[in-house]
Amino acid sequence: MTLALDVIPRLGAALLDVPLSVLDLAPVEAGRTAGEGLAATTEVARRTEALGYHRFWVAEHHNMPGIASSAPSVLLAHLAAATSTIRIGSGGVMLPNHAPLVVAEQFGTLHALHPGRVDLGIGRAPGTDQATALALRRTREGLNADSFPQELAALLRYFRGTDSAGITATPGLGEQPDIWLLGSSGFSAQVAALLGLPFAFAHHFSAANTEPALALYREQFRPSEHLDKPYAMVAVAVVCADTDERAEELALPRDLAFLHLAGGRPQALPTPEEAARYPLSDRERQFILSRREGQALGSPETVRRQLGELMERTDADELMINTLVYDVEDRVRSFELVKEKVAA
Repeated sequence: MTLALDVIPRLGAALLDVPLSVLDLAPVEAGRTAGEGLAATTEVARRTEALGYHRFWVAEHHNMPGIASSAPSVLLAHLAAATSTIRIGSGGVMLPNHAPLVVAEQFGTLHALHPGRVDLGIGRAPGTDQATALALRRTREGLNADSFPQELAALLRYFRGTDSAGITATPGLGEQPDIWLLGSSGFSAQVAALLGLPFAFAHHFSAANTEPALALYREQFRPSEHLDKPYAMVAVAVVCADTDERAEELALPRDLAFLHLAGGRPQALPTPEEAARYPLSDRERQFILSRREGQALGSPETVRRQLGELMERTDADELMINTLVYDVEDRVRSFELVKEKVAA
């Protein structure tokens, strides 16, 4: 399976001069165990901390054989203990899957153990299929995304000690982490703006909505106890290698994994050899190419142009990078090249 890099736009050449952070999925690679995947994520956290990355977030997904980050609060406790300076957080906790009190207690505990280092990024999608979401929540009440504002308000009340039923989240009250709203459309952007919260946009899988959502967020932002002006972070998929050709090879397993996921057949992350042997149809090839739009893939020079153009279009305050490749050393190498040869 091969894809020509010349179909990927060559974009602006501006150096990055904003904080850089990491979004990790704790991938489980073909032929390896979940434990090995989690150990690799821990290694990436340690090494990106040493490189000077600002945050390390993990995403909540369920019923996916290739992703081991199904319990963010548990994984974050481990990552926080394995590091010392990098901020750790959820990218995000999917609020429809959980009772707000449980989230308040879990992240209140994290904040009490690691004060000043914890981010609670909150999403309104389940991060899984409806059957799995129902198994998580055990009731259909609250599963609808329309309930998100009420669920979020309840969560904030637990941190502030203003719950109307007199319930005290312990830990939770007085242990509020930095709260972010995550989104891939305009809905969460508007909620974040009205509450004066920082906003993280999932450009890595919703590139067409990035600029409209950020515009809504900035236009409707109201200063709050959290922020006096908007703060927008953009999450982007990046694979950076020493050459364009090597980056192309490293990206193929990721491309194939998303192709299987879109077809309702989620699998572990295939090896580069398996991905190279896969016979792509024209339709599958087009799917992969369309999904690469807005991503950064190539040598440091190529990635600099691509991320520079993204910064010019979004004026993001921070970039969060997701790098999904088979071997942990290639993941770390990509983060090294971005930090050392792409950033200002």
